[in-house]
Amino acid sequence: MHDREDQSPRLKIGSLFSGYGGLDLAVEHVFDAETVWFSELNEPVARVFSRHWPGVPNLGDITAINRHEVEPVDILIGGFPCQDVSTVGKRAGLAPGTRSGLWAHMAEAIDALQPEWVVIENVRGLLSSPATRPPAEGDHRDLRNPGDATPDDATLRELEPDPWHLGDNAARPLRAHGAVLGDLADLRLDARWIGLPASLVGAPHHRLRIFILAHRTLPYPARDRLHAGRRDARTGASQARDDRAIAPDHRLRAPRTAWLTEQEARVGDAVVADRRTVQRWGRYADAITRWEHITGRPAPAPALLNDADGPRPAPAFVEWLMGLPTGWVTDTGELTTNQQITALGNGVLPLQASTALCSLIGTTRREA
Repeated sequence: MHDREDQSPRLKIGSLFSGYGGLDLAVEHVFDAETVWFSELNEPVARVFSRHWPGVPNLGDITAINRHEVEPVDILIGGFPCQDVSTVGKRAGLAPGTRSGLWAHMAEAIDALQPEWVVIENVRGLLSSPATRPPAEGDHRDLRNPGDATPDDATLRELEPDPWHLGDNAARPLRAHGAVLGDLADLRLDARWIGLPASLVGAPHHRLRIFILAHRTLPYPARDRLHAGRRDARTGASQARDDRAIAPDHRLRAPRTAWLTEQEARVGDAVVADRRTVQRWGRYADAITRWEHITGRPAPAPALLNDADGPRPAPAFVEWLMGLPTGWVTDTGELTTNQQITALGNGVLPLQASTALCSLIGTTRREA
């Protein structure tokens, strides 16, 4: 590994709902940044993260963090819990008291820390699950909704008008995705989003995920004047360099994410399954061959065999499906088999996230 040609400090990342660090890997790779603290409540998974980011403090429970004592960061990232917005869950939505309702704490962290960039990842259900909020103080519902409306109008009043509108009343049901975008707008962040299936980057599974990239609508100097109380707290934060969100091509990547560069270079290569692969995987042979080529390693055995319980997914195979380096989760010795499967299932596929972020940054630059 050679010294970096540009010795200016890397952008700093604060990580919420960190899991095994899949989103961190993508953001570090795309922004040439470094994670300086993380927040993960699950202790075994947090130990996996600490193994790969030694010395980086875990702030623990997001609801208990004193955000005004946290080290300022340039980029705040997180994939808040998806259980209540997932299409396979109970669809409780983005609401107070739900796991997915922890988004409100991430929004508070954005408000307190004032990062230049925010990166959010979540499941496809974010687009269709509801979001409910308590009525805002001074929100006179009767004045907004006159009583002479027809029954059909009264019914329609309770719904978000269409997928492109956020609604005009904080107590009125919204889609979860619309609520998140509305909160980001209230926080003076300009947001772009994309839904990207993992199969688009060559993975042998669909796994569509929503990625949101938001950035300040005001430059640092104006923001410092508006938030004078936090100016001193930002003295240690690195500054944007030449308005570049992505590292220049000549800048060498950190060893932790160098393998992502290799994966990116292989996406789109033409590959053909050989006879042995076809015999082993059948109709999945082409998909398996493509991902083996992109990840640079053969697929592990897909299942663990147990006479009592029958076959179960092999954590090493799921780890490979996520495009992670060998042993990223499975070689830590900290998680049981079930914990490994849960951690991997809740995690982010780094190549998918980095591809989404590059696309969103390109859109942001073209519209600037």
